[in-house]
This record gives sequence, structure tokens and C-alpha cells, in this order.
Amino acid sequence: MAQVDEFAVPETPPATATPVVEIVVPVHNEEAALEASIVRLHEYLSAAFPFSWRITIVDNASTDSTLFCAARLARNLPSVRARHLGEKGRGRALRAAWTESDAPVLAYMDVDLSTDLAGLLPLVAPLVSGHSDLAIGSRLTPESSVARSPKRELFSRSYNLLLRATFATRIRDAQCGFKALRAEVAHKLLPAVRDEGWFFDTELLLLAERNGLRIHQVPVDWVDDADSRVRVSRTALDDLAGTARMAWTFLNGRGRIDLGATARPQLEDDFGRSIVSFAVVGTLSTVASLALFLLTRNALGAVGANALAVSATFLANTWAHARFTARVSRPQWRSAFAVYLGSLALTSVALLAVDAAGGGLAAELVAIGVTYALATVCRLWSLRSSSREVRLS
Repeated sequence: MAQVDEFAVPETPPATATPVVEIVVPVHNEEAALEASIVRLHEYLSAAFPFSWRITIVDNASTDSTLFCAARLARNLPSVRARHLGEKGRGRALRAAWTESDAPVLAYMDVDLSTDLAGLLPLVAPLVSGHSDLAIGSRLTPESSVARSPKRELFSRSYNLLLRATFATRIRDAQCGFKALRAEVAHKLLPAVRDEGWFFDTELLLLAERNGLRIHQVPVDWVDDADSRVRVSRTALDDLAGTARMAWTFLNGRGRIDLGATARPQLEDDFGRSIVSFAVVGTLSTVASLALFLLTRNALGAVGANALAVSATFLANTWAHARFTARVSRPQWRSAFAVYLGSLALTSVALLAVDAAGGGLAAELVAIGVTYALATVCRLWSLRSSSREVRLS
């Protein structure tokens, strides 16, 4: 990691008091917007923010006069500091500032201040109180008010939908440049985060969620910055690469962090929640299987149609139960495959028996219903076992 240099300001000695909240503003070639944004942020914090605070501007490898503007602001405004990194990367800038901070709550926002500053107090208050571990602004909740271009809206929604489908995450907006976390949590998570660029946020959040930390999501008002430096296409490719890397990491059982005293106590049991999720996933899977069975029964026969129906829904059913019912990162494929084979064999035998007895469609559906019910009991037992293993690991 590059060395972090802090500008010394002889005329204004740095404050020695530790603030409750440190707000980091990473910048790269932002000479046009930096002064107005920092002055606006400073005025807001001075007038309306109830906690003590510090603003830290982190210039990362700017080639214009951003560095000198940051130094001037640090010299002229109380509780403002300027730091410099010789390498680019928003993640790199945040890592450097957060690692060295003495504040108990660490936040950051983009220099364009696209997010309404009225969202800052709801963002950090749950962290100051200890109720939550991380907090993020979200532009994708129904309560949010957002104005931006169709292109950026499409990229954002598509990316967050991909994250929800891949990781079953409950995070609505991983990319919003308006986040905060408790310092003790940051010190545990940051060493595990590999990305130094735009995917840094997403990786941090995915690791936090995987390790049972509480993430508070705040609806925000957000207006697109017409002069944004973000290269949307390049950022999207980097995010896709990072998503694939994290999916592979979790698929291989990695990503667990020893949180020590910062870990939240795990529930002994959440049977009420899991049984409802199990019922929803199971119902959808059963409906899909029966529909396939009825559509292909005349062409393939009862046994063949059932084999197709059970096989076609197996992967989706197993994945959905692992993510939403057991809340584990990867299915227990061995036990799931055993349930699948058992269900397929039992149903096939039952359908052959019905055929031998001269039964028709109604008898076949009864046989399928009974055998599916037995398979459901076995699947629930398997999921409960995997959930217990995760809680004990």
C-alpha cells in the first residue's frame, strides 16, 4: 500500500480531540468541484450535525491542482485534513484513511455531493448507538428520490440485480458513494478486502453480510452529477470481474473472518422464518414440476415426464433453499443430490405401480404428491442440519 502523507499546516495546528465521525472524501482530478463541495459540507456539519466530526480529503494521484486546493482547504477550515496518495483507486484511498483514523465511526461520500446531506445523520446514528455495524445509502428503495440518466440507471439496477441473484444479498444498492461503518468493524474487514478500486465497496459489504454483521440501509435523495469522472463501461467490467471472484471465493467456503468481540451473537434457531421460506420455495418448485409433468406426460409417459420435471427443477430448488431457507453460501450438494435421487427413484416406483394397477392421471398425481411430500421432509431435515453446521462453524 502506498505511503500516506498528511499535509502539515503550521499556521493552524491540527485538532487533538478525537471526533465521533470521520468523513473521508476521496478525490482524483477534482479541482473544479472540490472547494465548493468541501465548503458546503463543512457548513452543513457546523450548523446541523450533532456529533463531533472531521473531514479528511484524500487525493489519490491527481495530475491537476486538486492537491493544492485540498491543502488550502485544510489550512483555512477547522477540522479539515488533507492527505495524498501516489496511486489511484477509491478503495485504496478509503483503506488508507480509515486504517489510520482514530474516530469510532468512519464514513465516506463522493466529492460531487450527489447525495443529499440530510441523509448523513440517519446514516451514522445507528453506528454511533451500536445498533448496526455498517450503513449504506440506497438509491434503489421505493422511498428514495433519484434523478439520473437512463444509462446509469440501467447499469445500476442490472448490477444490483446480479448481486442479489448470485449472493442472495439483501443489499439494495452496493455502489452508492455514501457509506459508513464502525471503526472496530473496519479493522476486521479491511485486511480481507482485496480490491483497491470501485469494487471495494461491494466486496466490503459482501464480506460483512457473509459474516453476520448488521447493515443499515438508508433511502437517499440523489441527483446525477453531469461532470462525473466515473467511466461506466470500464467500472461495469471491473465490477463483473470482482463479482465472479467473490462468487468463487464463497463457493469454495472462504470469506469467513474472525470478528472477535465485534461479532454479533448468532440466533440459536430461526425456525419460524426458515419454514416460511422453505414453504414458498417448495411451493414454487412443486408447481413448476407438476406443470412440466403435465406438459410432457403424453409424449414421455408418466415415468419419463416425472424424471424430466424433477431433474429440471433440481438445481434451482437446491440453490434457492440454500440461499433463502438455510442462508448458507453454498448448497450441501451431497445431501441435496441424495434427496434428488431418492425422490426420483421413489416417485418412479410409485408411478410404475400405479400404471401396473391400471390407474390414470388422478392416481398418478396422488402418487407424485405423496412421494414429493416424503422428499420434502427429507429436504427440510437436510437444510436444518446444514444451518446448524454453519452456526457452529
